[in-house]
Amino acid sequence: MNIVLVHGAGGRPTTWIDVEPRLAALGHRTVTVTNPLTSLQDDVAHTTAAVEALQGPVLLAGHSYGGAVITNVGNHKSVRGLVFIAAFGPDKGETVNGIVERYKPAEISAYMRRGPDGEWKSEPDERFWAEIGPDLSPRHRAVVEAEGRPAANLIFRQPTGEPAWRTLPSWYLVADDDRTLRPEAQRDMAARMKATTSNVPGSHYTTLVHPERVADLIHTAAVAVSGTP
Repeated sequence: MNIVLVHGAGGRPTTWIDVEPRLAALGHRTVTVTNPLTSLQDDVAHTTAAVEALQGPVLLAGHSYGGAVITNVGNHKSVRGLVFIAAFGPDKGETVNGIVERYKPAEISAYMRRGPDGEWKSEPDERFWAEIGPDLSPRHRAVVEAEGRPAANLIFRQPTGEPAWRTLPSWYLVADDDRTLRPEAQRDMAARMKATTSNVPGSHYTTLVHPERVADLIHTAAVAVSGTP
């Protein structure tokens, strides 16, 4: 199965650094994208181009804001299913920011800084790691710090189109101790999309902390949508 892996706000393909080899070992072809993070529309167009470059059916997996991207890209005719990893799954006309504002502010809000052009970037320090990513190893901290790209305000404020999760089978992995995207928001979105839902302990950095669980869920979804035993 072709699997396109989509990072979140401020991320890079290294989000999937420990997931990709596990999927490859299971026989899947994986493609990661580096979205421009200039707007939701731009990121959807960039990821759609990656889907169109592949031959055969595609499974999309998105982490965090990447869930908003796959919610839109999933309408492409090649896409067979969606996997959300502690991710946003907006409904039609909804924005990422609108979802966040329905809940008590997550702890990460204390560490977000706005740039001169309205872009957002987190500012990690020792207090940040203790509160937001206490389960990250030093190696994984370095991965997150190296990712660190600013994200334009438009990725959070552009409304989504018709959500692909209305018509495609979906899976959702909830991070129970997430202080970036509140777990109750994750559970509510998973229930709304009628996703097959499972849980893991730990922070928002699920793909780094639990790569085996993430890979297993994506593999399960890939087998289900491919129709092979």
